[in-house]
Amino acid sequence: MPHCIIEYAKEVEQSLAVNALLLGVHQTVVGSQLFEEQSIKTRAIAYEHYLIGGDKKPFIHITLKILFGRNHQQKKDLTKSVLDTLTEVVQSPISLSVEVMDIDKVSYKKLVI
Repeated sequence: MPHCIIEYAKEVEQSLAVNALLLGVHQTVVGSQLFEEQSIKTRAIAYEHYLIGGDKKPFIHITLKILFGRNHQQKKDLTKSVLDTLTEVVQSPISLSVEVMDIDKVSYKKLVI
């Protein structure tokens, strides 16, 4: 845990190396010291079909799914750190957003085979 899911407009690839974005987000989450690195899962998904306010505008949205138990300040700091990382690596104009979502331990199961 956590699952770091980077969703972005495919056109972002023209001005940004997605692997660099992936690594930057991953390292930022490691730097939060809330999680052990080996438990952090970071992935990126490109979207070709989307609308932002009725138009096709570039975006990056990051969802950080974490197990329930972190306090509000920890979540706020994590969100800010990831957003700060985004603003360092992207070119404007672009819509950037980050959210932290709690995963209920009761409903989450993991199996590595």
